[in-house]
Amino acid sequence: MSACRAPRGLANRRRVTVLAVGATVAALSLTACGGGGPSGGSADTKFVQGKGGVDTVAKENRKDAPQLSGKTLEGKPLDVADYKGKVVVLNVWGSWCTPCRAEAPNLVKVAKDTKAKGVQFIGINTRDSNRAPALSFEKEYGVGYPSLYDPMGKLMLRFPKGSLNPQTIPSTIVLDREGRIAARALTPLSEERLRSMVTPLIAEK
Repeated sequence: MSACRAPRGLANRRRVTVLAVGATVAALSLTACGGGGPSGGSADTKFVQGKGGVDTVAKENRKDAPQLSGKTLEGKPLDVADYKGKVVVLNVWGSWCTPCRAEAPNLVKVAKDTKAKGVQFIGINTRDSNRAPALSFEKEYGVGYPSLYDPMGKLMLRFPKGSLNPQTIPSTIVLDREGRIAARALTPLSEERLRSMVTPLIAEK
């Protein structure tokens, strides 16, 4: 019998601590303020890499989005699944992120222009240690759509392996009306590029 073996309870606590730290490190390893990064997932992703850093998936190959729910920056409950039947645009952002500020006016404009066409924008705010800077960001840019508050990036870890998952900040992911991942951009978006992601999904039946 080893004289150095930790008691079973202590060993279990250590194991839980290591797993928790590992998850946090993984969440925080998203490339901050990316200008585009490697297209992720695996050979099973079956996406088409388009121009300008936008990747798309054919209808027959799309994967369901993970459960994405929590409290908004205003403290209200929000579940992305409640918007099934709409095209949903998910934008991962932080108030500290310069490219996020650059693309914010484009997101706001397209969100307003497409709302009547069945498009819902939802932000995922990450790495803001408190809500105040993020709320100031929304006020500054006139952001009218809600954002889930995800300071540790835990929601990002829920995206399935082999899907078009977010890897940088900012990232933008578009879900079709069935709640499946249809397009992704790992770079700040111009208005034109954002519309090119959303318009085909509005037209889908």
